[in-house]
Formats: sequence, structure tokens, C-alpha cells
Amino acid sequence: MTPFILVLTTAGLALAGDKLMTPLDVMHIRDASAGTLSRDAKRFACTISVLDWKAGKRFTDIWITDTASGERRQFTFTPDRNETAPAFSPDGSLLAFLSDRAGSAAAPTSQLYLMPLSGGEARQVSEIAGGVSSYAFSRDGQYLAMLAGRGEKKQIYLTKPGSAEAPKPIARHATGVETFAWAPDSARIYFTAPDSISAAEQKRMELKFDVRIADQPKPPVHLWEVTLEEHHPRRLTSGSEFTVKAFRAAEEGGWISVLSGSAGRHDTDIASRKNEAWLLHAPSAKLERLTDNAVSEQLPVISPDGKWLAMAAPDGYAYFRRSRIYVRATAGGEWRKLPADSWPHDPGGIAWLKDSSGLTFDAGVGATNLGFVLPLSGGEPRPLITGDRSVNLSYHEPSGLFLVDAQDSNHPRDYFLATEPDLRDPAKWKRLTEANPSISEFALGKTETIRWKSTDGTLVEGLLVKPVGFASGRRYPLLVQVHGGPASATTHRFAGSYSRYDHVFAGKGYAVLHPNYRGSTNYGEKFKTAIVGNYFPQGFDDIMTGVDHLIAQGIADPDKLGMMGWSAGGHWSNWTLTHTNRFKAISSGAGAMNWVSMYAQNDSQANREHYFAGTPYDNFDHWMAMSPIKYVKNAKTPTLIHVGHDDQRVPRPQSEELHMALKKLGVPVEFIVYPRMGHGLTEPRYQMVKMVAELGWFEKWIKGAEKWLDWQELADGVPAAPKAGDLP
Repeated sequence: MTPFILVLTTAGLALAGDKLMTPLDVMHIRDASAGTLSRDAKRFACTISVLDWKAGKRFTDIWITDTASGERRQFTFTPDRNETAPAFSPDGSLLAFLSDRAGSAAAPTSQLYLMPLSGGEARQVSEIAGGVSSYAFSRDGQYLAMLAGRGEKKQIYLTKPGSAEAPKPIARHATGVETFAWAPDSARIYFTAPDSISAAEQKRMELKFDVRIADQPKPPVHLWEVTLEEHHPRRLTSGSEFTVKAFRAAEEGGWISVLSGSAGRHDTDIASRKNEAWLLHAPSAKLERLTDNAVSEQLPVISPDGKWLAMAAPDGYAYFRRSRIYVRATAGGEWRKLPADSWPHDPGGIAWLKDSSGLTFDAGVGATNLGFVLPLSGGEPRPLITGDRSVNLSYHEPSGLFLVDAQDSNHPRDYFLATEPDLRDPAKWKRLTEANPSISEFALGKTETIRWKSTDGTLVEGLLVKPVGFASGRRYPLLVQVHGGPASATTHRFAGSYSRYDHVFAGKGYAVLHPNYRGSTNYGEKFKTAIVGNYFPQGFDDIMTGVDHLIAQGIADPDKLGMMGWSAGGHWSNWTLTHTNRFKAISSGAGAMNWVSMYAQNDSQANREHYFAGTPYDNFDHWMAMSPIKYVKNAKTPTLIHVGHDDQRVPRPQSEELHMALKKLGVPVEFIVYPRMGHGLTEPRYQMVKMVAELGWFEKWIKGAEKWLDWQELADGVPAAPKAGDLP
């Protein structure tokens, strides 16, 4: 058997294939997700998605890997249905999963199935109206609990893995159940439920009086427990001043960490800023409030020995500050802030080591996302993984191993397994998946990190994707893709989605620049907050000096420039459109034009108030000064506009304002509205249209192609779906 060694080339090296990537190839990139290890770490399971063009959907099947030999096999075979949420039984003999295979295609519902790892047919465990939302094995493996039912009528059902009897509700809670989790002793289940339900509200929806009433009052949600022996729920939290958003039970000590939100009717926009952390001692039902502020802290994580709790929160509990980790004894005492102030990055996804001696976490560092470990004693975090790649680490406490979800600019996401000492050497990682082996057939653009000085002398970083066959001394058309957020960053990830498909452009002879402009994360707090109070000017300078840098390097053709972006990338595209005519074509996705009108149209006012120094009612002139609509008469660049019909984050009227202005001004413009879509495009056909239209727009206005979109050619290019079982 071939040894299972990972060989990741550096992100700057193009792979050896000679096939050029197309939008259709991007659509067929498969996604490996929901990775999970058995308790003994001998087996790994995940889902792999496959696109079905006829259905216009992606369907998932489960794959299993033997972690010792590296042998991978497909475990379920339903090309037109979904298997999701795989989980191993504690003894490793069974795999549980959800599947909609038994429901109708028109109205699929997920039910719970069990399948022996040794082979045999899957057994349907549940047949509950409304389907199963989630499930979990008890720690001792004796029971399976599932949350099932319709809407507010969901209940927790219980069964034994080997039983042929239908699952039974453990308690008929009057208001239904929202979430649940097993207690470590396997003798009780914790769950959340609303304090009340409105029979009249349910009735009006059933009768299709489905008018939408803004910010309708919602009852508080609270935490309960029910024992397997008594089946009588006991309330653990109460009150009308907060609602329970999430909780996590500790392995030892009877502790439960709780994250609450506001129960206020009109707090929907600032709900995350009203998160508060609590510590509950379940045996005594004693609830301690841990925070009282106006920022969004994360759900505290309790150490395996039950002695410590840690949570990520903004530095000093101040809005928009860098993330820090706060640690305290569960028994009480002062909080300690980690890591050292000299460390500029934002830790996230924190988890305790098995012996409770420290924490692991991920953090964005420049154009990478890497893993770190931090001793409980403090100091600077120690990198576990280095290099030009993006990873998410999951610490597998039973085995002490790390599950690595990794990708780089030339390799789509896959899963690997590693010990802590081996994490720094990817050649020693054990490969668990290879979802896209055909990637080796493609000629990919060479991706590298570049840096340049902006107008104020600050060093700015970004990614440059060079065209396939790049030759030094030759100038190329340059596309600038501006990332969203803006509190985000473009990193070394595989560009294999409708939102970022660099290698298609590289195959067409374009260079692509991804600038991490001022306002981006991964470069420290000062860099991220530099645009607060003066949103566009400095970020715009950062982007344009990056373009000038590539022109000075002899790479970019100054007469063949294009720009594209979605969300905040669309905001910057609109600002660029109204502040320079250097670009030959722009593609603007879900971009803001008028911040004053958008303030009330969209679902998020708090962050706008932060960036624009108050509300538009208090600071009208400044809000308008930062609005591209004020300068739209300067626009000359041919512009393609995209927006989801039901986008609530950057609502459709913003794009309509841009479209109308350009029409009236005689600027070449096309406007695509994607039905039923929100802030992102979820339907494969729309994702394909977005890529083909965008590529065609640049081909027309930068290279002089006759058409920008040929619907017949698009329709003819969509093939029949491949079969789900054709992975090697």
C-alpha cells in the first residue's frame, strides 16, 4: 500500500498539469467537511460533496479512512440524497449519520441511521415527522439522543443503539426544545427551551397570515436538565433579562459554561454585543455572571480537569479591539489575560490540551492562518504549523492527536492527522482525504506573497497570482480582487469557489492581486482600525499603490486593469469607480452606494456606527462624504453589478441606486439580480452565472471580446452530473 504521506508544494510553485481551469471545473471542486475521529483515533469519517447539475444541487456522501493504513472507502452511496453529520459510537463499532434518503425529493427530511463499521446495511433508527435536527451518543455509549420534530414542537428522543424499538421522547417539554447536550456522567441531558410559545402566532402561520412584523418579541430561552431515571425536567436558569444562546458542559466538576444574549425586542442588530458569559454549577444550580459589558465574548471553554475556564474576548472588553484569551479558576479569582501584549494577532477557536496545561488555537498571521499552543502560564504563543497555508486545528482529546484541516494556494482543503511534534513538518502528516485528485491535471497560477509601501509609508501585503506560463519582462492584464469584511484578509487558500477563482483568470492570461488593505485583519489592531472614522481613503490608497507597485515591477499592464469584489469588496469597487478612471472594467457584487439609505435598509447598524463615527442622524455630512453615490458623476468605467434579491446585509436597493445612476450617466452597465439569494449565492447555477458573466465582462472590456455573456454557450457547456462514487 502506498504510504500516506502529505506532499504539499510551496504555494509559489505551480503544479505540473497542462489543463487550463474553467468555471465549470471550479464548480466541480469537491468539498471535504464534517471530519471526525473515532475515540481511539483508528478511523476517520467525513462527508464529500458532489455537484449534480440536473438537480442544481450538491449532494454529500460519507467516506471512511483507516488511519493506520490510509485506506479510504466510500461508506454511503446516494447520488441524489444527502448523508451528513457522521459520528462514531464510543466503542467504535458503529457509525451514525443523518440522511434524507427515505423522504421524498420534494420534501426531504433527515432521519437517523446506524451502520456497522464491519459492513452491512444501514439501519433507520428514527421515523419522526419533521425529521432529526441533531443527535449524540451518551459518553458511555448506552444511549442515543436526538432532537427531532417540527418547528417549536421539537423534542428530545431517546433510544439504545442496539434496540429495534422506536425512539421515545424523554420528556414532553411544553414549549419544545432548541438544543441539547449530554452530561459527562451519561445520566442526564441538558437542553435549552423557550419560556413560552404563542399558540396564536403558530395558528396565524398555519393559516398563511405570514406577514412579517419587524422585531417581534421573542420569549427568553433558558437552560434545563432532565435525568434518564426521572424524566422530569428541572430548570437551571431563569429570568426575562437574558436569553441562553449557547452552553457547554465540562467533563469534571459539574460545571456548565453559558453564553447569553439580550432578550430585548429591538436588540437584533446589536445582539452579539450584548453577549455575556456565565458559569453554572449544575448540581447546586448556582449561576455566576462572568461578564457585564457591551462586547461579544465567546462561550467559555472549561479545562478537562474542571479547574479552569478560558474565553476569547476583545482586549479590555472594548468594542473592536484585538482578541485576547481570558483565563480564571472555576472556583473564582482574578482573570488573567493571555497571550502577551507583544503578540499582535487574534486567537480564535480555543481548546484545552488533554492535561489542562495549556490551550491551542488558530490565528490569522498575514496571508496565512496557522495553529498555535499557549501554556497556561502565559507568554507568547508557540506556532504549531508554519508556511504559506491556511489550517484549522482540532485537538482530539482522547488520543492527544491533532486533526488538521489544511489547504494552500495549489491544494484544495483536505484532512490530515498529526502528533504535536510532527505538526511543523507537513511531510509527516498522515493524509486522511484526497477529495480532488484531479487537481494535479491543471496548470495553476503561481501564487506568492508580495509587499509594497502605501502613501503614508506603511508596508502593505497581498497575494499575487501570476498567469499560467508567466514570463518575466512581459506585462499582463491585472485584476484586483478586493476581499470582503473589511475586517478579514485574503490568505493562502485554494481559489476554488464562485467568489474566488484565481486559476481560471491565470489560465486566461491575467495576473490577480489580492490586497490586504488597511482595515484588514491579521496585521495587528492598529492596521485593522486605521479606517475607523475615515472609511475609504487610506484603504483605497493601499490598493492603488499595490497596483502601481506591480506596474513598476513590469508585471501589470497599466492600460489593462480590472477590479472585482463582493460585500466590502463591492464597497471598495464602487468607491474606485467614482474616484479613478484607470480601470477598464469593474465587477461590483453587493456593494454599498449610499451609506445613509443603507443604514436603515440593512440588518447591521452597530458596526456602521463604529466605522462612520455615530449614526447618520448625528453625522450626516460625514456619512454622505463616504458614500460613492456623492461622486457618481465621475464614473466612466464599464461596470457589471451583482446582488442577491433577498440580501439583507447589503440590500438590493444599493445596487439599484448604482445601476440607475450609471444608466442615466451613459456609462456601460449590466445588472444581474439572483432570485431568492441573500448576501451569498448558494445555488450552483447562479454561482456558475456569476463566474461566467464576470470573466466575460473582463474579456470584453479589457481584451476586446465581442460578447460578455452568451446564454446559449453557457447552457451548452453544462454537462451531465458525475456519479457520486467516482473518487479513486
